[in-house]
Amino acid sequence: GFEGAINLVRGGYELNSGGDRMVETAILARRFPTAKVIVSGGTGSLFLDGEGDAATAPRLLTALGVTADRLILENKSRNTYENAVFTRELATPKAGETWLLVTSAFHMPRAKALFDKAGFATVPWPVDYRTSGREGIGLFRDNPADSLQATTMAIREWIGLIAYWLSGRIDQPFPGPGG
Repeated sequence: GFEGAINLVRGGYELNSGGDRMVETAILARRFPTAKVIVSGGTGSLFLDGEGDAATAPRLLTALGVTADRLILENKSRNTYENAVFTRELATPKAGETWLLVTSAFHMPRAKALFDKAGFATVPWPVDYRTSGREGIGLFRDNPADSLQATTMAIREWIGLIAYWLSGRIDQPFPGPGG
């Protein structure tokens, strides 16, 4: 959700197209004032310099009124698999607790499957929708550049799902809404 390279240099909290995840996190934190907030994400890149979400998020969330003592920051993960494993280690979820998994809607199936496989029960809270849900086939229904970007993201997610399934990190290649 953040522009890691810009934030590393400028020390701010510039959001990218996935920034809805951070905005919704702040809204939920204010709605549930005693809940802990975990932000998971290291740099995630081998080649590009940038600041991970867990490094940037405290600046934004505290500016939006979330107190720092509520934040749990996981800054080692480089991918969604590691997000799930490392976040579970930090959260140590207990029976009867409810944990929301806030991520982009297009990414939710893979994220939810990985958290389930890691033994971390979560309630999906999708945000950052890239489509209205009313798309159809035909000319002039959407901007071609937006359609190409959405298709590219979908293919990336499908490849990620299949790769994680083949490696045994998730139980099925295309998990449904129930996990």
